[in-house]
Amino acid sequence: MRTIELEGNLEPIRVGTIICIGRNYAEHAKEMKSDLPEVPMYFLKPPSALVHDGGSIVIPSISKDVHHEVEMTVLIGKGGKNIPRDAALQHVSGYGVGLDMTMRDVQAEAKKKGMPWALAKGFDTSAPVSRFIPASNVPNPQAMLLELNVNGSARQRGTTQDLIFPVQNLIAYLSQFITLERGDVIYTGTPEGVAQVKSGDTLSAALKNGSGQTVASLTVRVQ
Repeated sequence: MRTIELEGNLEPIRVGTIICIGRNYAEHAKEMKSDLPEVPMYFLKPPSALVHDGGSIVIPSISKDVHHEVEMTVLIGKGGKNIPRDAALQHVSGYGVGLDMTMRDVQAEAKKKGMPWALAKGFDTSAPVSRFIPASNVPNPQAMLLELNVNGSARQRGTTQDLIFPVQNLIAYLSQFITLERGDVIYTGTPEGVAQVKSGDTLSAALKNGSGQTVASLTVRVQ
């Protein structure tokens, strides 16, 4: 059983579905030479992909080009189906920061062949995630800052105000097709600056509020 921690919650929360949003920042879509989506584009990761703060990312032997993608993460606290946009944030219990690790070479080959690329995204240790802070501590999820340092050097910077599809839109859209449940985690997309990681790298991610205060952080090492 895979679990995550919500600050102030006495017991760990069992993780359900990990839902990841692709191309949700225009500049990232541009760097990937991809068109902007007209509706949210999503894929899934298994709970076994989770890694917690202080853990390790293991690069699969089939890949020579694994990339980092820092993202704000959303923890669903109350499930639902066909959730209205104006009620969507009431279903969020917490926010955090995570990394969507991607075997870019495996993904590119799958795309070239017109095949699914679940393997490139869903391998073990591909979803590092921080502890979550209560949603009440984030009055506006569209005013958060994302940062990723690799070996102490700045690699990715972004703000959630640049999300193409804000959190409430994502929840409303996803819940049309997937019944959301308590413990589901949504990775909301990455800003530009994705790049390769190598064995021995240390990745430090942070979610900050509009004042620049870190509210959630994550540090993992690449094996």
